[in-house]
Amino acid sequence: MSTIALAPMQDAPRVVGTHLRLTRRGRIVLTTLAALPLLVAVAFFALNGGQASAGNTAGHSDFQTVTIQPGETLWALAEQTAPNADPRDFVQDVISLNALDGSALQAGEQIAIPTKYTDAR
Repeated sequence: MSTIALAPMQDAPRVVGTHLRLTRRGRIVLTTLAALPLLVAVAFFALNGGQASAGNTAGHSDFQTVTIQPGETLWALAEQTAPNADPRDFVQDVISLNALDGSALQAGEQIAIPTKYTDAR
């Protein structure tokens, strides 16, 4: 016959809670991953915000439109529209207001002229 000996139950050893220990490299990786979305957002707004601030700093919001005739140039338009004004200022203001690449115009094109030049006529 066999006998089974029952031993009293022993308490399980207590597991002491351990803290997560990060190495130096682990802290760098965690910091980088946490800061990456912030850096991307700052870069996006910095690069995109420049376009919003660019533009006509003179603040001309009032203008009249003129239809360009065949053979007409900005210089001739300056002499015709504002004979007492400096044509260089007129040409620069019209280029800035209309976001033109240069002084070349197409016949039939409508361009805006600041009212400070059209009121002088």
